[in-house]
Amino acid sequence: MTAEPRAARPDRLELGEGIRWTGTDIVLVDILAGRLLSAPHEPTAPLRTLAQLPVPLGAVAPLAGHTGTWIAAAGTGIALLHTDGTLDWLARPEDDAPTPMRMNDAVADPFGRFWAGSMSYDADEDAGSLYRVDHDGTVVQVLDGITVPNGPAFTPDGALMYLADSARRVVRRYAVDPVTGDLGAPEEFVTIGDGSPDGMAVDVEGAVWIAVWGTGTVRRHLPDGTLDRTLRLPARQPAGVCLADDVLHITTARVGLTAPGDDDGALYTARVDVPGTPTPACRLDPVRLASALRDSA
Repeated sequence: MTAEPRAARPDRLELGEGIRWTGTDIVLVDILAGRLLSAPHEPTAPLRTLAQLPVPLGAVAPLAGHTGTWIAAAGTGIALLHTDGTLDWLARPEDDAPTPMRMNDAVADPFGRFWAGSMSYDADEDAGSLYRVDHDGTVVQVLDGITVPNGPAFTPDGALMYLADSARRVVRRYAVDPVTGDLGAPEEFVTIGDGSPDGMAVDVEGAVWIAVWGTGTVRRHLPDGTLDRTLRLPARQPAGVCLADDVLHITTARVGLTAPGDDDGALYTARVDVPGTPTPACRLDPVRLASALRDSA
C-alpha cells in the first residue's frame, strides 16, 4: 500500500531534481538556479540552502571521508563542491561543445563511482552524453547520442544501471561490471507513452520508481518492466524521486508552465511499503584525486 502524496513545505522550485537520501539527510537541487538544498527533518520547515552556484547544478553525491563536501554535476562538467560553495573542477568536457550544454542528473553507484549526464539547453537531439568518474578522479565519456539523460539509477548491489532518455520516452537497463564500471549492451526496460521518464530510484526489491514528467504521476515498475502502481500528484511535472527508508520523496517543477498552479514546484512525500537504501557516497583515491585536482587547476 502507498499513502497519498502530500506537500507540507512552503517552497516552490523552478526545476527541482537530483533528490537523494544520504542516510541522515535529504538533499536536492533547483537545477537552473544552481542551488543545493536540504530538507529539514521537520516536515513543514522550509528547505535550507547549502550552496548557491553561478552555474546550473544537476545533482550531487557525498564525497566519502570529507563531511560537507560533494561531488557535483554542475555547469559544463564535474567538480568538488566544498562547504564554502567553492568548486574544484575535475573536468569540463562540455566546454567546447558545438551547442551550449549543461550537466543534468547524476548519482554515485554502490562501488563509489559517480555518473553524470549532459544535455543541451535546447534539448538538441543526440547532443547529450553520460560520463563516469572513476576512483582516481578521471572523467570518462561512457555513452553519447542521448538527448535528455535522466537517472542514472542503480540497483542496491550495483549490478544494473537504469538510464532514461527523456526526450525519447524510454528507460534502458545496462549490466555494470563491478571492477571496471564498463556497461553491457542496453536493454529496453520501459517506454512511456503518455509522458517523459525523468528521475528514478530503485527499491530493495529491484523495482524502479519513475517520475513521469507532464503526467502528474510517479510509477513503480517491477524488474520485468510491469507497471505495479501509479501515484498521482496535483503537480503536473514530477521530476525526481528518492526513497528514504519507507518514505518516497518527489520533486516537481514549475519551469515551462505558462500558468503554474499552487502545487507545481512543491516537494511531496508519500509513505510506501517497500523501502529504499541511502544514496552511496563517491569514493575517490586521495592521492590520485590530489593529482587530478592539480592537473585541472
